[in-house]
Amino acid sequence: MDYPASYSPSRLHHQAMRALTPELRFDGGDVAVWQRKLRRRLVRLLGDLPETRVALRPRRLWRREHPLGTIEKIVFTSERHVDVPAYVCLPAAAKPPYPFMIALQGHSTGMHNSIGVQFEDETQPKAVEGDRDFGIGCMRRGIAALCIEQRAFGERRERLQQAVSTHPCHDAAMHSLMLGRTLIGERVYDVDRAIDYLHTRDDVDRGRIGVMGNSGGGTISLFAAAVLPRLAFAMPSCYFCTFQASIMSIYHCADNYVPGLLKVAEMPDIMGLFAPRPVVIVAGREDPIFPLKGVRQGFRDLRRIYAACGAEQHCHLVVGAGGHRFYAEEAWPSMLKEIRTRPAAR
Repeated sequence: MDYPASYSPSRLHHQAMRALTPELRFDGGDVAVWQRKLRRRLVRLLGDLPETRVALRPRRLWRREHPLGTIEKIVFTSERHVDVPAYVCLPAAAKPPYPFMIALQGHSTGMHNSIGVQFEDETQPKAVEGDRDFGIGCMRRGIAALCIEQRAFGERRERLQQAVSTHPCHDAAMHSLMLGRTLIGERVYDVDRAIDYLHTRDDVDRGRIGVMGNSGGGTISLFAAAVLPRLAFAMPSCYFCTFQASIMSIYHCADNYVPGLLKVAEMPDIMGLFAPRPVVIVAGREDPIFPLKGVRQGFRDLRRIYAACGAEQHCHLVVGAGGHRFYAEEAWPSMLKEIRTRPAAR
């Protein structure tokens, strides 16, 4: 039986989306003034978060030597009832204070991929596809890494609820919305607390802390860059696009959505809140869920924002030949140049 197109909910949503002009989309003028307005709105849209920060209480779980340096596993407290496990990766090829990248895995078995070990036995190596071994990649290039486990992934997957969705982030995303929060906002808050943790260490170059991640890690890399002023660099992979061409047109997990966001801004505007700080956008030519056409359209809009504040040279796009993955050889040269040309903090 043939059904009319008007039966499909997406018909209304797509029509409304095409007719929409986001209220705070960048249209020229003073970039700093625009950024202040949009950042205030974005922080509100990301939902309620703690007004008071609890003690971090960092604890070391283990420390091991690695051919590229040392790796230690720690855990710190982000907010009440919330602990965050992480790996601290220190490169043998560099001396402190180290520039650091906060590294974020996306939808996968978790942060253990960042150091190339098995989930159930961290003493056993694992081959990691798609250059997602971010901690190893950082150490290989003389950069330190803090690889944190994102909420609802890996070791932080849901364990208490009696019945759980087959999608690891779905329950947490839905529950957060009922509480006036968003899972994106909660994950960004963990990145903010990760920066707090790095500031407690005497081997960290506080002026050269960045964020990177692929897919769901790219999502939080972008939003964290938009609202956290202590971040100096951002390298989101396989997320940056336009909302219209990606999460509003193709199936994506529930953790990608922020109520009312598209009425306020498009994705290039969100990333534009990071200007003039250096950003390396990483994309896959054949990525099926963040199409390259939308990536290029969004990047043109992002470059306009960077050009308006005299920082176009700090806005980079690299495109790998494959699909939905990180592209280390293509991405790192631009990022390393930005890191190395930024003076170390004294």
